[in-house]
Amino acid sequence: MAEKGNRPDRGEYGYLCPVDSRWSDNDIYGHINNVVYYSYFDSTINRYLIDQGGLDIHGGEHIAYVVSSGCDYLEAAAYPESLVVGMKVDKLGNSSVRYGLALFGAAGPAKATGFVVHVFVNRESGRPVPIPERLRAALEKLV
Repeated sequence: MAEKGNRPDRGEYGYLCPVDSRWSDNDIYGHINNVVYYSYFDSTINRYLIDQGGLDIHGGEHIAYVVSSGCDYLEAAAYPESLVVGMKVDKLGNSSVRYGLALFGAAGPAKATGFVVHVFVNRESGRPVPIPERLRAALEKLV
């Protein structure tokens, strides 16, 4: 666990996305299960790519694959807590992007920090492609 003084705050992230915790997110220990954090991160990333970058998840020529991810759990979150995911771009490559992410409660520093690496590919071939221009422009705003 990281010390509270080392935990990021909301101001370090260019995009903030509210997340509704659900009753089913809690596990037998009474807090949100670790795998659910990845779902929150994935939903935040894709919400941004769809809304800001024009990603067409159903019929677009290009899609993004998760090739790497990780999460550090710093403080438990639990339903019915109101949550926010912060997102930034740590590294923007030709066909890949590494997102920096954090989960916040109603107040205070991050409860968890994580990362996801996407590689953009051609939907049919599955082969990497340069990040499409509109998506790249949206991602550059978060660098």
